[in-house]
Amino acid sequence: MTPVSTFSGRRVALFGLGGSGLATARALHAGGAQVAAWDDSEAGRREARARGFDVVDLDDADWTQFDALVLSPGVPLTHPAPHWAVERARAAGIEVIGDIELFCRERQTLAGGALFIAITGTNGKSTTTALIAHILRQAGWDVQLGGNIGTPILDLAPPSEGRIHVIECSSFQIDLAPSLAPTIGVLINLTPDHLDRHGTMESYAAVKERLVERAEIALVSVDDPWCHAIGARLAAAERPGQQVIPVSAKRRLDWGYFIDGSLVMSKGYDLAPTEAEALGDLAGLDTLRGAHNAQNAAFACAAAWHCGLDGERIAAGLRTFPGLPHRLEEVGRRGRVRFINDSKATNADAAEKALLCFDDIYWIIGGRAKAGGIEPLRPHFFRIRKAYLIGEATEDFGRTLEGALPFERCGTLDAALARAARDAGASEAHEAVVLLSPACASYDQFANFEARGNAFRDLVSGLSAVAASLTGEQQ
Repeated sequence: MTPVSTFSGRRVALFGLGGSGLATARALHAGGAQVAAWDDSEAGRREARARGFDVVDLDDADWTQFDALVLSPGVPLTHPAPHWAVERARAAGIEVIGDIELFCRERQTLAGGALFIAITGTNGKSTTTALIAHILRQAGWDVQLGGNIGTPILDLAPPSEGRIHVIECSSFQIDLAPSLAPTIGVLINLTPDHLDRHGTMESYAAVKERLVERAEIALVSVDDPWCHAIGARLAAAERPGQQVIPVSAKRRLDWGYFIDGSLVMSKGYDLAPTEAEALGDLAGLDTLRGAHNAQNAAFACAAAWHCGLDGERIAAGLRTFPGLPHRLEEVGRRGRVRFINDSKATNADAAEKALLCFDDIYWIIGGRAKAGGIEPLRPHFFRIRKAYLIGEATEDFGRTLEGALPFERCGTLDAALARAARDAGASEAHEAVVLLSPACASYDQFANFEARGNAFRDLVSGLSAVAASLTGEQQ
């Protein structure tokens, strides 16, 4: 845990009592703050009481007694409208911040020079974050991994010299962290997402820009127009002490980090093209398959390089990376049929990455649709033998698929998997793939994408057990 000493003796309102909210309450309390916690959910309030926290109805509270509102990133700050707790805080003239901000203040107080890598982007940030942490750990670093991936940031060990924090940041978390200034800031890509919470693409991109704006080393993609513009703007600003370095997975750069065939290359701005150095080879690495993972690997290698690792140790980290759960994760195989869990693909852009990796796909899609649906994926329909629709998006997706490829309305994940496994097993393809890459949020049928992916993994295991049982009976 990182006790939040910067609020010692002060009274703090905390709204949102999920995993990160409870971690924040613990850290504030451990640092000597007085915490008044609340959640719109009775279950959240009950959990907080069970852990001994002071649960206070903030709607009836005197907000002049509070020094700050610490807000869960899942609670609307601006769009579609500010949450009532935000409005009460603003009316009282107190700051509204989140757990990333609390960590940044502790870092500045405890060890301002402690290495801190912050990663964001629309897609790929979890893989990139996990890969950076893996490479550094393989090289012997004391690495604390968390944020929007796995462990809440304040549940991690405190910042200190010799320890490095590798933190995934969502746009919601960045919006609540005004003093965010990492050692290395990573901006992977930007495509439309979460516009219901940011209003416009311009607002969404502006929030993401804040992560790299004050980074000592800003690693910024040049592969999409939004990131390219951010990188150009930062470079033109010429902030003292800041390096803005381009990264590309699509083309060779005059300087920066880029992909050349299967190689991740590093090139200083003052070096000749022949002097570029290979930091690792992605050939044959199933856990980093696809062009999107080449982009993730380029950023991870760049971050590791700026932490002082040489090419040999970076390459060793790439070779041993186990992959990320729920992102192109192979969870089973039955004969010629592979089962791939890509539950983390919660929008069309993420699902596109999976479709580009395979042929002869039996595609399970659906859930709570996001803006644009799956129409952008039409150029890849030729890879799909059949689609299996689940959840709220069924009819909308059915209209998009009508006349383009065969599909079934399955309703639930278990029904979709059973039918996809049946059809893939009967196919004549050299290797068929049953792919869960929903292009949707999970909230219509599951608590989150992890729960959806875990359910898929369990269902696939069940299929394998049934197949093994049948084989035994036949023998």
